[in-house]
Amino acid sequence: MTSQAADGPESVAASRRSKLTPEREQEFFDAVLEQIRECGYEAVTMEGVATSTRCSKSTLYRQWKTKPQFVVAALRSRRQSRLAGIDTGSLAEDLREAARGAARWSMTDTKLLQALGHAVTQDADLAGALREAIVEPEITALREILRRGVERGEVPAGHPALEYVPAQMFGMVRARPVVDGEYADEAYLLRFVEAAVLPALGLGPERPRPPSAG
Repeated sequence: MTSQAADGPESVAASRRSKLTPEREQEFFDAVLEQIRECGYEAVTMEGVATSTRCSKSTLYRQWKTKPQFVVAALRSRRQSRLAGIDTGSLAEDLREAARGAARWSMTDTKLLQALGHAVTQDADLAGALREAIVEPEITALREILRRGVERGEVPAGHPALEYVPAQMFGMVRARPVVDGEYADEAYLLRFVEAAVLPALGLGPERPRPPSAG
């Protein structure tokens, strides 16, 4: 068997894909997501991304075949929670920190969700990638914040509001541009936490922080 036959077409294709450095690949991903935010999904083309990143369109097509595959890969490349690691020792303060964190990227993420709104209803892979990239990491982090609050005894495990807090926090960021025509900034999200989230959990401003362990 010859070396070429042993490798096969899939190995040759993988070899070609490996020529891109991770930094260059991320440059492509950042470019396509930024263009989607600014122009809308339908207006973005592989050719346009190639021009903005100074590469040949054959490079992009060789890597990802189609625009939907390219965008799915771009979304999955940024799957990380910007709320992970919040742990002040107080549930109320954790939720305030989550509000501050969410405010820092509310505009960019909301614009991306809006721009992909119609496309994700037509493409299950795109919808799944969007959920993996933007929705699930933040919801998971918020649930972890609440879990620690329950473990510290700040909120009863069976409290009915616990189920809804992640959706409330996430939803307020996405809904404000529709309702008020403005993105959810830090002041707005902190007011929401103080006025709606903490009282729903029985954590009013008069409630003292629990003593630290030890």
